[in-house]
Amino acid sequence: MTSARRLPDRRGPLPAQAEVVVVGGGAIGASVAFHLAEDGADVLLLEADELASGSSGKPIGGVRAQFSDPANIDLGRRSLELYEDFARRPGADIGLEQPGYLFLLPEPADVALFEESVALQNERGVASRMLDADAVRRLNPYVDVGRYAGAAYAARDGFAHPKAVVEGYAAGAEDHGARVRTHVAATGFEARDDRLVAVWTDQGRVRTNAVVLCAGAWSRDVAAKAGLDLPVDPYRRQIGFTPPLDPAPSRIPFTIDYGTTFYFHNAAPDGLLLGIADPATPVAFERTYDPSWLPLLRDAIGACAPGLADVPVARGWAGLYETTPDRNALVGEAADVPGRVLYATGFSGHGFLQAPAVGEVVRDLYAGRTPRVDVSGFDARRFGGGQPETSTGPGRRGPESHII
Repeated sequence: MTSARRLPDRRGPLPAQAEVVVVGGGAIGASVAFHLAEDGADVLLLEADELASGSSGKPIGGVRAQFSDPANIDLGRRSLELYEDFARRPGADIGLEQPGYLFLLPEPADVALFEESVALQNERGVASRMLDADAVRRLNPYVDVGRYAGAAYAARDGFAHPKAVVEGYAAGAEDHGARVRTHVAATGFEARDDRLVAVWTDQGRVRTNAVVLCAGAWSRDVAAKAGLDLPVDPYRRQIGFTPPLDPAPSRIPFTIDYGTTFYFHNAAPDGLLLGIADPATPVAFERTYDPSWLPLLRDAIGACAPGLADVPVARGWAGLYETTPDRNALVGEAADVPGRVLYATGFSGHGFLQAPAVGEVVRDLYAGRTPRVDVSGFDARRFGGGQPETSTGPGRRGPESHII
């Protein structure tokens, strides 16, 4: 297993050259590096801090395929398959648990939206279903079922450990010959005769013909250095943890109140993870945990699960969402910059859950193959540069797009 192996020195000298440089050492960048290296590419992965030190080190690790459009459904479903196979390939224990995702729907209009989504999910191989109050009560006895008009559930969904996933993919990439360098920031891109010839870093120059930008919430600034506009903004999100509870909580699904965005699920040992998106959060690179969010959280807990309204919150942390204007990802290859510049960023809270499939997609785009998931609708040109005519991606923000 990856955790038992001796890791190479990731703070060693930079190589003079690499076929492709991946910028960003989170879940997306590590997955891209692994899939490219496994496919035979000479890969250098650069991370400005430690692996998973940005957004990938802070999420709750949710994995699901419950979305409202084909591309996101397919990315989620394929990623679930790859997460289930992670112990074999690339080879690591990621603590995958699959108690399901349970969406609680306050209004009849919400139920109608999710009924459409569930029908589309079923058509695309996702075994989700609508639930009545009795079924919700059996799955999660904490929920005040009388407050909700309905619910949607998929038993295969769940959560895993993000740092274990990032390390697993990075180590797997190294097993296939990739170099991984931490504490190296990309500072510029050098082009000559309309070709990309090098990436400049704070530790020197690396000759290359291609880059993949996977810098998460920091992607806008990094992309600008390559002459590319990627509209990604950072928003703080916070989560809290209870201490071990007595009695220990029931095993429950990853449960989300669609109306408030409050969510909770089991957390070791014998506690709960709790979270909510604060709609007043400004655009900022702010990652300091602020307990002033607790009244908002407690109000939502009391409405959704009154029996948990007084549970203590022992600790918490803050991380960043990398958010685009329509809250869908940016995946593709830049058309109007020198050389080959690919990107995979702006997942708006869905990057971890889609990372395995996105790694496959970028691998295939780089190799000139047609990816198994059509991500043409995620091309960055949909924002100001003209949407590709072949796009079949999301045409609207899905009903679950603001939810983790």
